[in-house]
Amino acid sequence: MAVMATTSTTTLVSGVAFGAAMVAAGFANPAVVASQMKFESWHMFQAFLAATASSALIYSVAEKLGYAKIQPRSAAPLGLFSRYDGNVLGGALLGAGMAISGSCPGTLYAQLATGVRTGFFALAGALAGGALWTGYLAPWVKRRREDTCIKPEAAVVSDSLGLSRGATLVLFEAACVAVVVATAGSAKSKALDGTSLIPAGAVGGLLIGLAQLVSLVTRRTMVGISGSFEDVGNYFWWIVRDGAAADKRPRTYQNIMFAAGAAAGAWAIAQALPDSVIFGAVAGPVLEVPPLRAVAGGVLMGVGSRLAGGCTSGHGISGMSLLSASSVVTIASTFGAGALVAPLIY
Repeated sequence: MAVMATTSTTTLVSGVAFGAAMVAAGFANPAVVASQMKFESWHMFQAFLAATASSALIYSVAEKLGYAKIQPRSAAPLGLFSRYDGNVLGGALLGAGMAISGSCPGTLYAQLATGVRTGFFALAGALAGGALWTGYLAPWVKRRREDTCIKPEAAVVSDSLGLSRGATLVLFEAACVAVVVATAGSAKSKALDGTSLIPAGAVGGLLIGLAQLVSLVTRRTMVGISGSFEDVGNYFWWIVRDGAAADKRPRTYQNIMFAAGAAAGAWAIAQALPDSVIFGAVAGPVLEVPPLRAVAGGVLMGVGSRLAGGCTSGHGISGMSLLSASSVVTIASTFGAGALVAPLIY
């Protein structure tokens, strides 16, 4: 019981750090996601790359010190057309859902904390998607893998490139920096003296990287939030189908604890620093997505993130920092699909 309590506490603490970073990084406005998918602003992508690059460095140090050893993200095969077909399809659903809802599994907590209604509807849809996944789609995926004799396997980008992990990490860091620098003119944050020095998204990404550090120090693992949708789905079916029988209770609720911490941390910093979109989000009025559209996008995010085995935090910020091949495929599919859908919506 003591171990479980300690685990829950550290999970909650890391969730608080993650949620606070999301608000401070300027993700309260759904326009951040929408404008990124239309390539009108690079705030989100800058934050994403800075968070991923800093996470990769932090984990590399932790691994060398023997403090943490985390396996790369496994592929999500379906046996349709590729060992990464689940990552492609799941990532595409996730990206389409992000474009439709103006949210992602992490940013919706920043929206909730600042009273943006879109976040509430997107979360409702994501939880419904989690229930759809656990109740119907996950069993189908399991049966298909058994029928086709395929198993999820982990692979790293360095193996595909034929390079050492160290060399691949250097190339990855250089690529992240290059993209941030190349897009710096599209969105800059103000330094304390009022001059524009650092890309806004990059500052926000470094804050998210600090949240990753908190997770590694407290839990020896990395952030990821979409698993909470699946956990909620498991509890939903436990009540509906199993009558809340004690012997059939879901085995874990740690992802729910992390999400609860994220909501609390986002709310706390939003109250303490009401202007904490301080590091620069997309300028202009808050974009409120129509409720039905936000719910629909949330459902796609819930299903897509679970089909792919992670979202923009689990596969993106964390998985890519581990050089996971499945994460690269998932995130490429996410932004690719989002870029196709967004112009049709806005």
